[in-house]
Amino acid sequence: MSQLAPGVQAFLEAGRVARLGTADSGGQPLVVPVCYAFDGRHCYSAIDAKPKRAPAAELKRVRNIRENPRVCLVVDHYDEDWSRLCYVILQGRAELLTEGPEFSQAVGLLLAKYPQYRAVRLDRTSGLVIKITPERVVEWSSAAPSEGGCAPLPNLPQDVARAKPALETTGVGA
Repeated sequence: MSQLAPGVQAFLEAGRVARLGTADSGGQPLVVPVCYAFDGRHCYSAIDAKPKRAPAAELKRVRNIRENPRVCLVVDHYDEDWSRLCYVILQGRAELLTEGPEFSQAVGLLLAKYPQYRAVRLDRTSGLVIKITPERVVEWSSAAPSEGGCAPLPNLPQDVARAKPALETTGVGA
């Protein structure tokens, strides 16, 4: 897989919310909004202590990942000025992390990005984190291709991050 464009890398790192798409073994889809952290290679999303309809292990998104690990994560930016519309779609595989060094590192990334997680006591030693390993990246922006693909979020410095080797990318919309 090739490198992410610097604008895509920065966009994923700065995004505050994404939509996680999962499907059960029969193909029934589910899309839920999630907070996430991107480390340049993987996205991580915690099942936190906010009120849920079921215990973490019984949530539909978790059951879907156990049945079918193929997932999709969409990070987008909407603006009333449609010349600033942008999205990045990550298609790949999900794993459920419940402990260990990678789990702890993922929780650390999430705590650093979202101070709100401190209030809900996101635990570095146990819990449930969804790890997404992208296999394909689709980016789209209403900006002209010569402008570098996905436009940065408002007030985001152009040089927030540099591309890291990780992913196959395409500028084709979905």
